[in-house]
Amino acid sequence: MPSSVMPTTSRSDGHPSPAAVSTIGLRKSYGDKTVLDGIDLHIPAGSVFALLGPNGAGKTTAVKILSTLVSADGGQAQVAGHDVAAAPDGVRAAIGVTGQFSAVDGLITGEENMLLMADLHHLSKREGRRVTAELLERFDLVEAAKKPAQSYSGGMKRRLDIAMTLVGDPRIIFLDEPTTGLDPRSRHNMWQIIRELVSDGVTVFLTTQYLEEADELADRIAVLNDGRIAAEGTAEELKRLIPGGHVRLRFCDPSAYRSAAEALREVTRDDEALALQIPSDGSQRELRSILDWLDSLGIEADELTVHTPDLDDVFFALTSSTVPSPRGRRDQPKDAR
Repeated sequence: MPSSVMPTTSRSDGHPSPAAVSTIGLRKSYGDKTVLDGIDLHIPAGSVFALLGPNGAGKTTAVKILSTLVSADGGQAQVAGHDVAAAPDGVRAAIGVTGQFSAVDGLITGEENMLLMADLHHLSKREGRRVTAELLERFDLVEAAKKPAQSYSGGMKRRLDIAMTLVGDPRIIFLDEPTTGLDPRSRHNMWQIIRELVSDGVTVFLTTQYLEEADELADRIAVLNDGRIAAEGTAEELKRLIPGGHVRLRFCDPSAYRSAAEALREVTRDDEALALQIPSDGSQRELRSILDWLDSLGIEADELTVHTPDLDDVFFALTSSTVPSPRGRRDQPKDAR
């Protein structure tokens, strides 16, 4: 498949950003069940992309197609510049995949798991031992290296799993719900590992049900629902799709508060706190409009805070029966909670 048909994103210098992963109209069904119904993705190299969705939404199916484990029924997909259907070997050479269920063999040691992976990547024994030692140290597993992996905690097994994935030096890593079942401390440790990978130039395709995880890590987020991308953007862009955002103005001077309350429409007053709440999507344009309006009246607020819905609100709204358009239509969702 020629790369020219895949979408690109312009950089600030006017040149297109290279895509680590691109899809157009990707489709997959199992019997009468349509799992992916024509999804388009563009994931720039060196970024974190999070795919969110309820159970059964098709997140794992997307990962399996992009990692060449299953075939799509239609559409196009490129990973690391290779067509997943026409050049699967090229894709496999460039990627690593870690699922929610660990690939670690618990009956052998952590070091032996790593050396086995090195053999699978056809590294020489010397190179395999060098890479193993480096990764065990990087993932803080040196002390446990000689112990059977079945004795590891959940967080240690997950670190070992990712270390094994990195033996082949992949430039793109698919992490399918990598922190499922981990305690909060282990989850935060995993987040730091992911950040370090990206700082080294690795692209991370992350599926997760933890909305905080996507908010913390992802440069861009897509919400998959009923086989389609319901919305895609940065976390802040997605939060602005959902009604409920507002700007809160607080005043120290009661007279300034009263003047602003009289001048501004669609405002909720809190007379005790001398605060006004104005509906807003939190965009720069709306904030500038509010501030310009206050300046024209000679009124200055002592404190301005912007409140936007969180990703929980976004998730519930986008996966309910009425969904805001990715282009920003603001339909009120039914039973968003």
